[in-house]
Amino acid sequence: SSQIVSFSHQPHQPPSTPASKEVWKKGGRMFSILLAVHLALLACTLVSSGAFEKIAVHDYDVFFLLTVMMLIVIIWIIFYLAGTSRCPDAILCKDSHAGPIWLRGGLILFAIFSLVMDVFKIGYYSSFYSCLSAIKIIYPIVQAIFVVVQTYFLWISAKDCVHVHLNVTRCGLMLTLTTNLAVWMSAVTDESVHKAHSKLKKNVTEEIFRWLLKAGMRSSSAEECNCNSQICQIFKNGYFWLYPFNIEYSLFASAMVYVMWKNVGRFIDHHSHHIHHLKFRLFRRTFFVGIVLGLIILVSGLGVLILYEVQVNSSTESSKKSQALTMYYIFNIVCLGLMSLVCIGGSVIYRFDKRDMDRHKNPTRTLDVALLMGAALGQYAISYYSIVAIVASTPRDAISALNLTYALLMIAQHTFQNIFIIEGLHRQPPKEDHKHDSHQKDLYGLTFVNINAVSLRVPDSGSTLAPSTASGTEAIHPSDLVRSLTAPKKMNWRRKFLREISMFLLLSNIILWIMPAFGARPQFDNDTELNFYGDSMWPAIVDICLPFGIFYRMHAVASLLEVYI
Repeated sequence: SSQIVSFSHQPHQPPSTPASKEVWKKGGRMFSILLAVHLALLACTLVSSGAFEKIAVHDYDVFFLLTVMMLIVIIWIIFYLAGTSRCPDAILCKDSHAGPIWLRGGLILFAIFSLVMDVFKIGYYSSFYSCLSAIKIIYPIVQAIFVVVQTYFLWISAKDCVHVHLNVTRCGLMLTLTTNLAVWMSAVTDESVHKAHSKLKKNVTEEIFRWLLKAGMRSSSAEECNCNSQICQIFKNGYFWLYPFNIEYSLFASAMVYVMWKNVGRFIDHHSHHIHHLKFRLFRRTFFVGIVLGLIILVSGLGVLILYEVQVNSSTESSKKSQALTMYYIFNIVCLGLMSLVCIGGSVIYRFDKRDMDRHKNPTRTLDVALLMGAALGQYAISYYSIVAIVASTPRDAISALNLTYALLMIAQHTFQNIFIIEGLHRQPPKEDHKHDSHQKDLYGLTFVNINAVSLRVPDSGSTLAPSTASGTEAIHPSDLVRSLTAPKKMNWRRKFLREISMFLLLSNIILWIMPAFGARPQFDNDTELNFYGDSMWPAIVDICLPFGIFYRMHAVASLLEVYI
């Protein structure tokens, strides 16, 4: 027994992480947070004030502030890439959890569409530059440069743990975060005002529309210029259709910058830091059930989206509108119901999962959980407002019943999906999931073993071998050794079911992101909420909360990829 035990793997103590040289870490963070808060409040004040014509703040004032902020961020990023990151001992370690490849890939995808939007903006404003302020053309040019520089910066530096120029780096990252949020607020406001104008133009004449603009609604300075050419209309409609991508880009970039800010001055314990590598194995070790069901939901959702857009936006008949709303609600009820059921099933499977919980410090995981919980609040708010309006309104029809079911299932689906994803985020990676106890884990330290020789040393009584007093290690039963070495390495049924569930949820979240992002928003087409809350309060609620719901879907996709795929 002493000979067998002597081959066992002897554990060693990992080296301790070096101590931080920073005197007061919280002080540096506090200063950068105060800077971000003041800039965010200033930007929010200008953006919200510029939304109304009676207030003497115009859209070009907002564009001027955003242009200055983006130029400062560009200068700081160049300083970081050329100076800070090249200093000796500037980046002693990297956070393997920060900036996974699918998150950076999504950022590049949204950046490409944002650049196309900026090109459309430049073309639109250039069509009548003689009656516009120069900042209207300068702003999309600077924004395009900002998107390119920031995307490159986040692609190569998202994992950095900086240890020089700490306070400057923190302030620069917080300025970058605030700038992205300010651009996001401006985009959401422009999109909501554009939709309000489009809805008014359908219902009133041109003279009444002009009068309403003068009465208090925000009118872009471009509204006062004539956009009669076909190419001008293409540019105008094109960049408004691409606004959702720019909104998602700003939110994705903000999340990645926040993780970088948390990692400033941080040391990583690599012995407790599990590294995830992207492996394209979506179609390996699966039964294809989740993929097939997800593709059916995705294709069906695209068909529902096309029919909804055609019947609601192109037809003036109320019967067509009712059919489109009914079709939309039925599809979403089926989709949300299935997603809720599979999330509950996944949570039940976790009860049989033997993997340990990962309790190590991880800013990326903390941010993922906070974003999932925070972004879900937007859809929660819309759903609860809809429930109150439907229950309190009379009379009730079939569409109201479908709307109520849709709102309730939306709350349930967000709740169950958050539980499922968050529990997966706190599990050890699959490669750490071994079905062996502490004795059997030591067996993997053996370089080679003659299994037949070990089997011959099993005592007739079947008793375990005596512990080795010299090494302090408990004895290992030879039969356990044989089973451990000869056990086939197969993916267990729990892992397969979790992967099927994740594939279905991933594809379903994609279509539930596409539908509202590209115009399928029954909140504006259903008269129940509009009549109950009014034409001013309800659109404001939806415009504020819906972008969070759209971002939630994309972040859920990223989290599912990180944990299960």
